[in-house]
Amino acid sequence: MSAQPDHAPVTPYAPAPGAPAELLAQLRADRRAGQWVPAFEQEWTAALEESRRTFSLAALYEVVQVWQGRIASAPAVDAFVASGYDDSEFIDMAELRGRRR
Repeated sequence: MSAQPDHAPVTPYAPAPGAPAELLAQLRADRRAGQWVPAFEQEWTAALEESRRTFSLAALYEVVQVWQGRIASAPAVDAFVASGYDDSEFIDMAELRGRRR
């Protein structure tokens, strides 16, 4: 019998070393820079503090991954908004929960 695990461990997401700087450059070039850059910087600062406290890079990796997703999905969101889709029939689940009480 072997003491080796019978499965491969899951490799955590690890962005490239220059990913945060590239991401910030993309955010600054976007038309939403006025909102996105301060939000990214705030999240990044909080993640740095957590990283210093926990000796883990997980929070920093998460911030990069989330913002990469936001940038990647921005064109689809813009297209949806520009399509004029009527979402006035949207159901607010929080409002429904409030009515049940």
